[in-house]
Amino acid sequence: MENYVITIGRQFGSGGRELGKLLASTFGIKFYDRQLLTEAARHAGMNPELFENADEKAPSFLNGMFAFNLGMNPTMLCNCDNTISDEAIYNQQGEFIKMLASQEPCVIVGRTADYILRDHPRAVNIFVHADKPDCVARILKRGDCKNATEAEAKAGKINKLRSNFYNFYSDKRWGDATSYDLTFNSSKIKMEDAVEIVAEYIRRRFGIEPVQKDKAGK
Repeated sequence: MENYVITIGRQFGSGGRELGKLLASTFGIKFYDRQLLTEAARHAGMNPELFENADEKAPSFLNGMFAFNLGMNPTMLCNCDNTISDEAIYNQQGEFIKMLASQEPCVIVGRTADYILRDHPRAVNIFVHADKPDCVARILKRGDCKNATEAEAKAGKINKLRSNFYNFYSDKRWGDATSYDLTFNSSKIKMEDAVEIVAEYIRRRFGIEPVQKDKAGK
């Protein structure tokens, strides 16, 4: 049987990463977020900084020029100006995501994983959003910003980057419910309850049971 894969799109500060880690723990499967960038770069034989600087950002007019700004001398996937294009990096990342999905069940956060795996028959695509005050509170709680004004501005900037990135590389719309199997407003439901809903969905769709019991022993 094909491996199953859970992909999670998320607004900044909505708790999408938290949900992903809980699901990975519940099902006993691998979890990939930013570390995916490092592993993808190593698999491609490239410097991880190239992937980190292009992470969830649509290509700019100065496509690939950040390689020179970092003082690098890229030797793979080069265009005529001797730079590595954002699209080449995206394609390498996409190939790595497909490889992960073919090897074992896993949870992948962001990076248009739902679109990259659009032909995967056992992919469960989730999007997590939240009310602005709750996003701000979560951002402050984890120490990403010093105050609410800074947190709100950062959330708006990162959400715009993620949206532009997703919309550029896919033929879908970031955050549009029709692009996903399940969507959650984490302001309206506890993460533990969201995990139970996803688990029940996977149970009914694929007949796969979680490997860990919840706190109530169910």
